[in-house]
Amino acid sequence: MEPPHPTPARSPSPLLALLGRRENFILTRWLFLRLLGLIYLAAFLSLGTQITGLVGSRGILPVEHFLTAASGALGDAAWQQVPTLLWLHHSDAFLRGLCVAGVVLAGLVVLDLLTLPALMGLWVLYLSVFYAGQDFMGFQWDILLLETGFLAIFFAPLSWPGRRVGLPSLSVLWLLRLLVFRLMFGSGVAKLASGDPSWRDLSATTYHYQTEPLPTPLGWVMHHLPLTAHRAEVGFTFVAELAAPFLIFAPRPLRLGGAAVMMLLQVVILLTGNFAFFNWLSIVLCLTLLDDAALRRLFPERLRARLQAQHTGEPPQRRRWVHLALFGVLLVLNLTQLARLAGAFLPAPLEAVEKRLAPLQLVNTYGLFATMTTQRPEIVLEGSNDGRTWREYRFRYKPGSLRRAPGWVAPHQPRLDWQMWFAALQGQPNQTSWMGPLVWRLLQGEPQVTTLLGPPFSGGPPRFIRGRLYEYTYTTPGQRRATGQWWTRRLLGEYFPPVSLDELGPPPQ
Repeated sequence: MEPPHPTPARSPSPLLALLGRRENFILTRWLFLRLLGLIYLAAFLSLGTQITGLVGSRGILPVEHFLTAASGALGDAAWQQVPTLLWLHHSDAFLRGLCVAGVVLAGLVVLDLLTLPALMGLWVLYLSVFYAGQDFMGFQWDILLLETGFLAIFFAPLSWPGRRVGLPSLSVLWLLRLLVFRLMFGSGVAKLASGDPSWRDLSATTYHYQTEPLPTPLGWVMHHLPLTAHRAEVGFTFVAELAAPFLIFAPRPLRLGGAAVMMLLQVVILLTGNFAFFNWLSIVLCLTLLDDAALRRLFPERLRARLQAQHTGEPPQRRRWVHLALFGVLLVLNLTQLARLAGAFLPAPLEAVEKRLAPLQLVNTYGLFATMTTQRPEIVLEGSNDGRTWREYRFRYKPGSLRRAPGWVAPHQPRLDWQMWFAALQGQPNQTSWMGPLVWRLLQGEPQVTTLLGPPFSGGPPRFIRGRLYEYTYTTPGQRRATGQWWTRRLLGEYFPPVSLDELGPPPQ
C-alpha cells in the first residue's frame, strides 16, 4: 500500500493562496533536475570533443584573438559584456578543463548530489564556453540551456543529501512554464510573421526534411509522404505552437493535454532531424506542466516514499523572498519579450534593464525555421597536390557522399558541420568569419582542426584547397533501390577558387 502524500501544516504565502497547492510537484522537480543534468552532460561531452579545434590556440577561431578584440573594443566593460571565465586564462588546457568540470558537475546533478551548487557551477561554465565559442555557439538551444539552467538553480532544493527540504517553489515553477510558453508560442508567431508562403499554404515540410541541417533516415522517408500528409504535419505544428501553449494556464486536464501535444511535436522533430539537445530540453521543460499524480507511475514506490518523506513545509523565509524577487524581475523581462511579439512599444527604462541583463542570457527570443529553406546548397571542400587531381574532404555528419545514409547524431552537435550548412545558404565565403581560418588550418594540416572532419590525404595536408557549391536533393524511392544512393547533386558553381598557403599568407587573426 502506498504511503499517503504528506500535507504539512503551514500558513500559505499570498502567492500560494493565489495559485493553490492542490497539486504536488516533488516528483516533477526531481525528474526535471535529473534530466536537465543529463542534458548538461551531453552538451559538455559534445563540446569537449571539439572545443580546441574550434576555438583553441591552434583552432579555427582562437579565443585569445576574440578576447583581445573584445577588450580593445569594450575596454573596462569587456568582462561585463562578455562574461566568461576565459578572461582568467585562455589556454587549451583551460578550455578542456571547463568541459571536464561541466561533465563532473552534470554527473553530480544526475546522481542528486549537491544539486544546487552543481547547477550554479554548470550555468557559469556554460555561459563561459557560450562566449568563448563565438560563431560556433549561440544556437537557440545554447541560450535555451542557459535560460533553463539559471531558473533551475532557484528551483533546486537547498540541502545536503538525505536532509529534509522545502517543497518546490511555485514562483520558479511558473517562470519555467512561462519559458515553455515563450519558446513554443514565439516559434509559431515567428513562422506566421515571416510571411513565408510555405508556412501559410501548409507546404513547409515538403521542403523541411530535405533542407534541414542534419537530417535522419526517417527524414528521407517523411519527405516522400503525399502533400496532404505534409499539410497535416504543418497544421499540427501550428496547433502545438500557437494553441497548445495557452493551455499552460488552463485547468489541470487541459494543461496536461497541452503538454502532451507539445511534447509529441518535439518527439517527431527529434526523430526526423538532428537538432543537438534542443528537442530533449524542450521535452524536459514541458515536464514542468505535469504534477506528481501524472508522473507517479514512472517512479518506484520506494523512491516516491523517500522523496515525499524528505519534503516538509515551505522553503526558508529568506529563500522565498529571493524567489519572489526573481519572479518579479524575470516576469517583467518575460512580458517585454511577449510585448515584442505583439509589436508593442517598450518604455525606455525597461529597455535599459533588459540591455543591462542581456549578457547573462536570462530571457531570450526563440523561433526556429521562421523562413523555410527550399533548396539545399552544400559546400564541398576539395584538396589537391598538383592542382589537377582533386579529392573531397569527407565531413563525418553533413551530407557529402551520395551513398552515405543520414544518421542520428543528436544530442551531439558537430558544430563545424552545422556552420557549413549556414555558410552554404549565405553563398559567399567572405560572409563568414571562420571560412578563411578553416582553410588555412586545413592547408597547414593542423591536427586539432582536421579531426573535426576527415582529411582527404593520409600522407599530409594538400597543397591546394578549393570550394565547390552543389545542390543536393533526396533520391526518389525508385532511385534509391536502383543506385543505393540517398542523394543526388548538381554542381552550382565555384564557392572559392583553388588557394594555397603561399597565397593566403600568414594565419588569419
